[in-house]
Amino acid sequence: MGGFFGCVSHGSAIRDVFYGTDYHSHLGAHRAGMSVYDKEVGLQRELHSIENSPFRTKFENVYRKLKGTSGIGCISDHDPQPLLIRSKLGTYALCYVGLIGNANELIDEYLQQGGHFDAKTGGEVNTVELLSVLISQGKDFVEGIKIAQDKIQGSASIIILKDDGSIIAARDKFGRLPIAIGKREDGYAVSFESFAYRKLGYDDERELGPGEIVELTPNGITQLAKPGKEMRVCSFLWSYYGYPTSTYEGVNVEVMRYRNGAIMAENDKTCHDLSEIDYVGGVPDSGTPHAIGYANKSGIPFARAFIKYTPTWARSFTPAEQTERDKIAEMKQIPIHDFIQNKNLLFVDDSIVRGTQIKKTVNFLYENGAKAVHMRSACPPIMFGCKYLNFSRATSDMELIARQVIMELEGEEGFKYIEEYSDGNTERGKNLRKKLCEKLKLTSIDFQSLEGVIKAIGLDPCKLCTYCWNGKE
Repeated sequence: MGGFFGCVSHGSAIRDVFYGTDYHSHLGAHRAGMSVYDKEVGLQRELHSIENSPFRTKFENVYRKLKGTSGIGCISDHDPQPLLIRSKLGTYALCYVGLIGNANELIDEYLQQGGHFDAKTGGEVNTVELLSVLISQGKDFVEGIKIAQDKIQGSASIIILKDDGSIIAARDKFGRLPIAIGKREDGYAVSFESFAYRKLGYDDERELGPGEIVELTPNGITQLAKPGKEMRVCSFLWSYYGYPTSTYEGVNVEVMRYRNGAIMAENDKTCHDLSEIDYVGGVPDSGTPHAIGYANKSGIPFARAFIKYTPTWARSFTPAEQTERDKIAEMKQIPIHDFIQNKNLLFVDDSIVRGTQIKKTVNFLYENGAKAVHMRSACPPIMFGCKYLNFSRATSDMELIARQVIMELEGEEGFKYIEEYSDGNTERGKNLRKKLCEKLKLTSIDFQSLEGVIKAIGLDPCKLCTYCWNGKE
C-alpha cells in the first residue's frame, strides 16, 4: 500500500524525514524516496528500490547527500516516489498513497489532448506523474487537488513539498486513509502513522478530516480547504495493515484487535465446542493481538506455537521470484514442539484472502505433530478486491478463496447470496465453512462477523469502508 512522512522545521529536517519515513516500512516493500528543500540548493531527491534491502540500509548515506529544512519521504509498493515536478504551479515534489483505479482512462484522455508521459518498460506510466497532470489542471494547488480527487476512481491522500519549503497535505476526499499532524517547538510533521512523529518528539496536533487540505510552515498550519462531512475510513487498517502502536480516528490498532478477539471468543462460546482446545495462538504478526484477546476472553491459554524468524527476513514477499518468496516464508516459521505435538490448536489470523499462506501454515503445524488445527479469521470472508486502496495484489475477485468456494458450490448464481455465505448461521454460510475446512485441512473455521468488526473498532458504521467484505460503497 505505502505510507508517507513530512516535516517543516527551523533547523535541519533530514534526520526526522529519514526516521519518520522508515517508520512506514511495514506498509510497503518495493520503492522508497525522500525529497528535501534547502534555501540555497533548492529541491533535491533520492530514490531507491527496497525490494532486497530495507529503507534504512539504502538511505543511510542520505545525510551526506541531502540538506534542507523541510522534506517529505515515501514508502511505496508500486511506483517510485516522490517525483520532482515542474509545471505552471511551480516546481515541487509529490507523493501520494491510495489507488488510481481508472489510471488507463485518465492517461488516454491526456494523450488525446496532445500530452505525453515518461513511460517505463512496457509503456507503463508512473501514477504519481499522472496525478501531477491532474493537479496541473487547477489554477492553484487546492483547485488542482480537488480536480484530481474528483476524477480519480479510487483514492489519493497527497503531500506536496513546494519550492518555498512549505508542505501541502491533502487527505483523500472520503478519508479512506489517515493523515495526522504533529507539533514540536521547531516545526510540524505530517504523517500516515502518528507514532512516527511521536517517536521524534512531536506532540499530536490533530488529524485531517476527509478532503481537508492544509499548508504547513515551521510557524504554523493554514487550512486551505475545510473537511467534508462524509467519511469512509478503511476498516482493514485496524484488522491488518495498521501498526500496533497506530491510532486512527482516536482508535488504537492494538486495543481494537484485543477487543475484536474477545468478541470472537464470546461468539464461539455459543457456536462451537472449545472444551478440547489446548492453546490459542495467533498467526504472526498481526493475528497475535486478536488471538490474545480471544484467549483472555475464552480462558484458554495463549501460546506461540511457532515463531517467525525476522532478523534477516523481515518480509516474506521481498524477493522478486515467487518460488524464493515461498521458500523464505517456509524458512521463517520455526516451531516450538512442546506447544504443537499432540495438541488441539486454535489459531487466529488477521484475514483469509487467497488461502495460500494459511494452507502452508496448517500443513506446517500438522507436519510438526499437531493433533487438530482450528482457524478463526479476525474479519469476515473477503468477497471483493479493494478498488480504493492498493493493498492487494489481486487482479480478479476470483483470486479470493471465498469466491472460489462459492463458485465450486453454486456457480455464478451463488454470488447473489454473498451476504448469506458470509453469515455462519445460514445454510450457505455453513457450506462455505465446511468446504474451506476440506480445502485447507482444518478441523474447523469461522470468521468474525461484520457487526463484530464494527463493534471492535467503535466508530459509527457510516464512517467505515467495509467494501471488501460486503461490496457496499
